[in-house]
Amino acid sequence: MTIDSSIFKAYDIRGIYPGSINEDIAYAIGQGYADFAKPEGEVMIGMDIRLHSKALKDSVIKGLTDAGIDVVDVGFMSTDMLYFGVGNYKFGGGLQSTASHNPPEWHGLKMVEKGPTPMTLEHGIGQVRDFVLSGKTVNADKKGSVRKMDIWEDYCKHILSWIDVTKIKPMKVVLNPNFGLGGKIFEKIVEMGKLPLELIKLNFEPDGNFPKGRPDPFIPENRVEFSELVKTSGADLGITWDADSDRVFFCADGGLFVEPYFLNTILIKQMLKKHPNEKIVYDPRYTWALLDAIKENGGTPTISRVGHSYIKEILKGQNALFGAESSGHTYYRDYWYSDCGMIPPMQVLEYLSETGEKLSNIMAPVLSKYFISGEINSDVSDKEGKMNEIAQKYSDAEVSRLDGVAVEYPDYRFCVRPSNTESLLRLTLEAKSKELMEQKRDEVLAIIRS
Repeated sequence: MTIDSSIFKAYDIRGIYPGSINEDIAYAIGQGYADFAKPEGEVMIGMDIRLHSKALKDSVIKGLTDAGIDVVDVGFMSTDMLYFGVGNYKFGGGLQSTASHNPPEWHGLKMVEKGPTPMTLEHGIGQVRDFVLSGKTVNADKKGSVRKMDIWEDYCKHILSWIDVTKIKPMKVVLNPNFGLGGKIFEKIVEMGKLPLELIKLNFEPDGNFPKGRPDPFIPENRVEFSELVKTSGADLGITWDADSDRVFFCADGGLFVEPYFLNTILIKQMLKKHPNEKIVYDPRYTWALLDAIKENGGTPTISRVGHSYIKEILKGQNALFGAESSGHTYYRDYWYSDCGMIPPMQVLEYLSETGEKLSNIMAPVLSKYFISGEINSDVSDKEGKMNEIAQKYSDAEVSRLDGVAVEYPDYRFCVRPSNTESLLRLTLEAKSKELMEQKRDEVLAIIRS
């Protein structure tokens, strides 16, 4: 069996089926998980709607049970259900057969230990990789058992517990799950909570072929159809998820797509209103609007490097209330220090119901105060050298090397970070006017690409 070690990535395992990931490799990964995690109690496993996720899941189960591990097979689930299941039922660990928002030929696995504690390349994924490459096997005298379980109802109840359902006012909402499970899950939440929402469905039925391309709302061209439907239908709100439903994005009435950076100011406000004087975790990509929201609502800002393992570590280590990323991930202390794609829509619906305002009006002040570049990637062979050059060039500014290089002046700031897995530098820049943002964006890009 030939193994492509590059499938073992910083936070998960991803490869193209059947070349770099297939049933044999999935079996070996199940064995490697058992060898590394040595779980006490049952291990939960589920899958997304990709065409071969079930075959890979079944092979992982065989690898686990051959190693003597008892398995709970929960079938279809979103990635944030992995954290819910392992945390809520106190399982010994968990795996999800998913390749997140990648194109349909990609398949993979996310893995957590009990807690849930995320497995990363440094802790867990690297050790599983080494086990798989070694060709070792684990064969227990007593094989593990498999039982099936449906966790959707308990999950939906938990999501509804985050809000006062009686406060939700009638609204028209466009849902775009990008052919993943997010729409079906949200629909069940609405039914169980008897929420007075009229749902308008786009790309709604789960389909592992992802017929409209890469199922990722972070890509601007994937937002056009969604925003247009919010506008033409006269909807109050649009909600869209990536294929495994752990990242969520919003469109305001009138078709205005709201970048997660700006939307997170509402979530911060909602969290601090219910839990005052708590710590909020943010990362250095964009900061000004978040710092305003945290301070105005009596919170304490706590910075973290970009990446879910770093954010979860700080969330847990400092017992912080909430963490927000501009990539659409949102993290909650009371969601087992994990990210969730369904709590934010509940909080936005609650906020709109409480204020009686349109989302477009609520977002207008912050959208007219800060202007952002979006994340711009550049291929750079010497990433460290280029970041040092930038730090030197802007040495009269406030410079941080926490994560790449972050440069701050009174009227603009930017962050240049290296990709974990590719020879890319990623630029994010914000400024206090659109003209300055565009000017400085082009200036910094010219340095990166020179």
